[in-house]
Amino acid sequence: MQFLRFFLTNNQKTKVCLITFVLGFFGYLSSQESQKDFWNHVRFGGGLGLNFGDGYFSSTIAPSAIYEFNDAFALGLGLNASFVNLKREYKSTILGGSLIGLFNIVNEVQLSAEFENLNVNTRYNVNLNLPRDNYWVPALYLGAGYRSGNVTLGIRYDVLYDKNKSIYIDPWAPFVRFYF
Repeated sequence: MQFLRFFLTNNQKTKVCLITFVLGFFGYLSSQESQKDFWNHVRFGGGLGLNFGDGYFSSTIAPSAIYEFNDAFALGLGLNASFVNLKREYKSTILGGSLIGLFNIVNEVQLSAEFENLNVNTRYNVNLNLPRDNYWVPALYLGAGYRSGNVTLGIRYDVLYDKNKSIYIDPWAPFVRFYF
């Protein structure tokens, strides 16, 4: 991956991933025979998060939808909205989206690739006279999971992880994925 990082800037990586996804996805959709058939292949899912403690609050809503091309392959889109508040320290709003690819090797084993781009807007304690932070942070997750029915449990790794910019503490992250 260092090879790709050397030749592509973050902005170029975003464009390459987006163009590849859009051309492939809409190329396939244009060949569909009926709109009814299209909706029979769409699955909806996502995640909700809530975390709180002594002076700390965090909430996340992350809906997503995938299109199942067949039993093995699906592509989709996701949205992410998070709010974090640490009393008297900082407030952060995180908004963004993702492109999701899923591949089922066999019914129980699912591989995934997800490109996520988030805008992080953080306001620090005004008493400290610190400027606001506002930046974009890309992530490319490669993952594997065990699938049972509509649920997949697994782990993913962010190959673009930057410890100075990422909103996550570690490039490794467990996940639970639901699609209905």
